[in-house]
Amino acid sequence: MRAGSDDEFTEYVTARIPVLRRLAYLLTGDGHRADDLVQQTITTLYVKWQRARAADNLDAYVRKMLVRTYVDEKRLAWARVGLFREAPESAPVADGGAEDRQVVRAALSRLPRRQQAVLVLRFYYDLPVDEVAAMLGCTSGTVKTHTSRGLATLRRLLGDSDAAAFQFAS
Repeated sequence: MRAGSDDEFTEYVTARIPVLRRLAYLLTGDGHRADDLVQQTITTLYVKWQRARAADNLDAYVRKMLVRTYVDEKRLAWARVGLFREAPESAPVADGGAEDRQVVRAALSRLPRRQQAVLVLRFYYDLPVDEVAAMLGCTSGTVKTHTSRGLATLRRLLGDSDAAAFQFAS
């Protein structure tokens, strides 16, 4: 990579890290895993920077890389390595609505990865079905199916009262 290209890459990544980390956190529900996911995506982006910067929508290109890295993560051997018998408890958050977010995050984490990705992209990022389909490399019908099944599972997991409180409507 040329020096000017390196500067371009550094400038782009520096500006986009907060957005990428937010998406990664919404997908993983864990700050450390989110950081790892962003780091892996940025490393891949560096290798493919010449091709990536020529994309029509660089942000969408990088978001697609991050989501695909997340969805494919379970196939990697290191994803099966367990460092702890049980995951350490997370620190309590004293923010209004934090309990609701934790309940929804726990329910969302019980869905298959592709359903998680579809729901996060559709409802947190408000992306249209066709864009999510292109990002995940599947058809619009598949995205709609994942959306429907994911929402049905969330409603079942959260129960009627919690589902009404959670504005994750189809």
